[in-house]
Amino acid sequence: MTTVILAEKPSQARSYIEAFKNSTKKQGYYAVSDPVLPNETFITYGFGHLVELATPEQYDTKYKQWALSNLPIFPEKYKFTVPTDKKAQFKIVKDLLSKADTIIVATDSDREGENIAWSIMTQAKINLKSKEIKRLWINFLEKEAILKGFKELKNGWDYYPAYQEAQTRQISDWLVGMNGSPLYTLLLKEAGLHGVYSIGRVQTPTLYMVYQRDLAIQNFNPEPYFELKAEILAEQQKFVAKLDPYQRFKDEKSLLAFMSEKRLEKGSQSGLIKDVKKQTKKTSSPRLFSLSSLQSEINKRYHASASDTLQAVQNLYEAKLLTYPRTDSNYITEQEFNYLVENLNGYLGFLSKDVSLNHHEPNKRYVNGKKVQEHHAIIMTKSVPTQEKLSKFPALEQRIYNLVLRTTLAMFADPYEFEETVILTSIGDAVFKATGNVPKNQGWKVLFSDYKTEKQEEETTLPLVEVGQSINANLAPDQKMTTPPVPFTEGTLITAMKTAGKTLDDEEAQAILKDNEGIGTEATRANVLDVLKKRGYLLTEKNKLHVSQQGITLCKAVELEPLLTSPEMTAKWEKALKQISAKERTQENFLEQIKKFVSKIIHDVPTQMKQSDSLTSQVASQKDTEQQAELDAQIGICPICKTGKIVDKGKFYGCTNYKATDPCTFSLPKKWSEKALGKTAIKDLITKGETTKLKGFKSKKTGKKFDAKLTIKEGKLSFDFG
Repeated sequence: MTTVILAEKPSQARSYIEAFKNSTKKQGYYAVSDPVLPNETFITYGFGHLVELATPEQYDTKYKQWALSNLPIFPEKYKFTVPTDKKAQFKIVKDLLSKADTIIVATDSDREGENIAWSIMTQAKINLKSKEIKRLWINFLEKEAILKGFKELKNGWDYYPAYQEAQTRQISDWLVGMNGSPLYTLLLKEAGLHGVYSIGRVQTPTLYMVYQRDLAIQNFNPEPYFELKAEILAEQQKFVAKLDPYQRFKDEKSLLAFMSEKRLEKGSQSGLIKDVKKQTKKTSSPRLFSLSSLQSEINKRYHASASDTLQAVQNLYEAKLLTYPRTDSNYITEQEFNYLVENLNGYLGFLSKDVSLNHHEPNKRYVNGKKVQEHHAIIMTKSVPTQEKLSKFPALEQRIYNLVLRTTLAMFADPYEFEETVILTSIGDAVFKATGNVPKNQGWKVLFSDYKTEKQEEETTLPLVEVGQSINANLAPDQKMTTPPVPFTEGTLITAMKTAGKTLDDEEAQAILKDNEGIGTEATRANVLDVLKKRGYLLTEKNKLHVSQQGITLCKAVELEPLLTSPEMTAKWEKALKQISAKERTQENFLEQIKKFVSKIIHDVPTQMKQSDSLTSQVASQKDTEQQAELDAQIGICPICKTGKIVDKGKFYGCTNYKATDPCTFSLPKKWSEKALGKTAIKDLITKGETTKLKGFKSKKTGKKFDAKLTIKEGKLSFDFG
């Protein structure tokens, strides 16, 4: 009886092998043995996705050239292919699976892991009903967890609906992208714009959220307003109070009218302490981290991108220091809570201050098995590294481990406790309120006291006063200006994706679970942002995200079809996709809805775009921008063909006639003999045929540096030592 374990990638397979007693490396797989495994067991692996959806031209060669007449593209049956560079490994996996009596799916324990494994098994065209299929489902890559997982394998067929959900998401994204991208690209080309305009089921509403925020900032008109504050002097001690209930006034006239009505005067006047309330309050520690809340916090603290954070957490997971990263839960079960309690002393070794961790009973704010569905929150594993070992990790990984460690330990600490004092002061017929806090027990905050990265507001301490005490108050109108919305960062955009654009504070956002679907998934949101940045639609400046000129054009085009830009609609799609894995909806039902949507935009968008004055204006603006950029990039007339222009082509300088009927292949490098060539040198070569003497060339033979002129002779670059 042969058993084959299918891992997602080589590094995952190695983690399993390290847990087993014996292993022998083969070409593309391992032979393994261990008491928890049956006899004759092998581990093989993919390279992530070994199987991909076929591109349109693989259905019909007519799709090689984009044409509106070819839309919509709705295959009767979806084809899957193995990329050329992965065919050798696929054959190894296929041969092993064919011979197997039992297949253990050991890819990542999530929907995408199911998609990877079942896609491989399906593409291998083996009779899966004749095989026993088991599922390894773990949150840790530690030896103990791996061995326990192999002892408690689950029925693989129970996870088949999760594969159907993931595959449906994959196909629906293909349908929207493969139809939407040609549609908008060709229509914008008709309007005179070049380039490819990419459409995505998730990426388009995400881009549009940033566009709307940019627009709100751009169109914001600051307006003045007035507040009335009182500087109160009581027994030679000063404090500041504001109107209660708080009010702001649109102009000084309305403020003065209010003051007259309430018998208030500018400047000094007397008043009385009306009330003093003291109340002890407690604040719980932050919730445990889901992937999105961790990405948001790390971006806020260190300006790391969402994808960099995901990769760093993945590395810590594979290093067996953190639990599974792609989780949307902020909760753990009692099982994880118990092992954390057992290892508290080891974790405390990382802290430079003594912290009391006395709460060893589960708190439902953090420990709630009913709210853990696929994976629990990101926490430390039982493997506690030494400080020396952790110091060898990259800086971002060290920071993430430390933050997860402190946030997890905080649930064992006392709440932060403070005494809140509220002083109400009567002045004229108005009441002014001042609030101050006095820390009583730092509690969990001690864990973060030597770990601050941002300025934190100091606590306001109020003087001791008594009810009925006379005071002197100085009233001063305070003119302020309204402030614009804040630009998105990757962290706040990840949160907005999770909440489908709803405005929530950090605490509320962290509490969102599966019953409040956002757009994208924990596993895909970082990749969506990467795609938008790589395609040049999103620009990052000092950790703030803005939409590029090309992105604005795309947003103005897609906003004519609101379903493409609606986070709420995309969130509903995500919810419908989840219903597939819950067996409440079929793949066919969902894809039919997507096809109706695609047909609608193909029918409606051409007319909408022609009738849009806003889009016409934006297209004209982008044309001007592109023409100016082209002029700025031009260095001079091509010395060979005499008609083309030499421009910066990225890795080299080349002629604009390269793709002409009679192509000109003249080009100049950006680096020659280890010396970078700037635009001044290139311009001299084109206009004068030679440069001045340049320093810093390096001989390939001797490695010595030398000075020389550069010249162009018969279209070729050469040295002139004269």
